[in-house]
Amino acid sequence: ELYTIVTNKEAKGRKGSIVAMIKGTQADQLTEVLKRIPKRLRRMVEEVTLDMAASMNSTVQRCFPNAHRVIDRFHVQKLAFEAVQEIRIHHRWQALEEENVAMDQAKRTGHAYQPEILPNGDSVKQLLARSRYLLFKHPGAWTREQRQRAELLFTRYPVIHKGYQLSLRLGEVFRHCTSKEQAFKKLALWYNDVEDAGLPSFKTLARTIQHHYLGILNFFNNRATNASAESFNAKIKAFRNAMRGVRDVEFFLFRLSKIYA
Repeated sequence: ELYTIVTNKEAKGRKGSIVAMIKGTQADQLTEVLKRIPKRLRRMVEEVTLDMAASMNSTVQRCFPNAHRVIDRFHVQKLAFEAVQEIRIHHRWQALEEENVAMDQAKRTGHAYQPEILPNGDSVKQLLARSRYLLFKHPGAWTREQRQRAELLFTRYPVIHKGYQLSLRLGEVFRHCTSKEQAFKKLALWYNDVEDAGLPSFKTLARTIQHHYLGILNFFNNRATNASAESFNAKIKAFRNAMRGVRDVEFFLFRLSKIYA
C-alpha cells in the first residue's frame, strides 16, 4: 500500500511535521483530503518541493495555488546517474555476449578459453560490473582502486566517459549557479552538449528537463530540496522496523499522528 505524506519543513522532523497522511498517490484522492484544510491556510503556503510525478504537480496546483512548485534537484541528478548506468549496462551485455562467442569458438577449436585480464586484475565484464558504484560518485570521492578502474573503463569505453561528464556538468549547474537566469543559460549549454554527444538516454533526460524546467529553476529561489521529506520518510521506516513490521496499519498511522502531527 502506498501512502502520500505531506510534511511541514519548518517542524524539522519533530512535532508538527505531518500535515496529512493520505492513502494512495492519485491527484483526485490527494486533493479531496487536502482541501479539508481551510483555503485561507492553503493559500499561505509559499513553496512545495516535490518530484516530477504528474499527480503531485496537479495536486499542488489545485490545493496550494500561491505556492512555487520546486522539483527536487536530487531527483533530476538521479535521472542523470541512471542515464549513465543505462550506457554501462548496454556495454556489459555486449561484453557478456562477446565472451559467450569467444568461449564457443575456443570449444570448437579445442582450446581452453582465457579471458582478457586488465592491469587491475579485472576481466572486461568484471570491469563493467564493478564500475557501477564509482559512476554515482564525484571523481574527488573515488578510492585509489576506483580511480584506476575508472581510467581503464573510460579508455576502453569513451562513450561511458562522455555520459559521466554530462552527469557531472548537470550537477555543477545546481551547485554553482546562484540565480535562475544563470542556471537557465548553463542548462542551455548543457542541452547543446547533450545534442553533440548523441546519447539516447541523455536526449530523453534533456527532454524531461525541458518539460519540467520551470519547477527545476524554482530551486534557485531558496535552494529548497526534498531532503527533509526523504529524512522524515527514513524516520518512519526506522519506526516501522523498531515495531518489527506493521500488522495494524490504522494503529500505526494513529501513533505517527500522535507523535509527529
